[in-house]
Amino acid sequence: MTLGRRKRILRLVDENDDDLIQKTCNQVFSLTPSEDKIRAKNLDALAGVGPALASTILTFSDPENYGVHDIHVRRELFEPEPSTMFIGSGCYLKLDELRKIAKICSLDVRTVEKAYFKKNLDKPA
Repeated sequence: MTLGRRKRILRLVDENDDDLIQKTCNQVFSLTPSEDKIRAKNLDALAGVGPALASTILTFSDPENYGVHDIHVRRELFEPEPSTMFIGSGCYLKLDELRKIAKICSLDVRTVEKAYFKKNLDKPA
């Protein structure tokens, strides 16, 4: 992430009222992984939080069930990626495929996601 992009996102996130953040987090973390779309949509409603940041928040809170929504993983599992991939919470990476692989391999989703990320980075350009 570029420094300018990081500053812009942090400025947007800072616009969120502390009470709104607390309320949103209480709602999001009271839901289960089966309610992915609602969790992502609620986080995405916060200023400065899009699908990538929402997926990161969910991943750090529950790496067994979530992976970071990343273009590299998307390319490995669902190539080619749509041009609207990062617009709105509806495009959050479909976790079913990662969860199936994680279950087969007895790994958490985050570990599987990182492996796909590395695989995509290691491909020749």
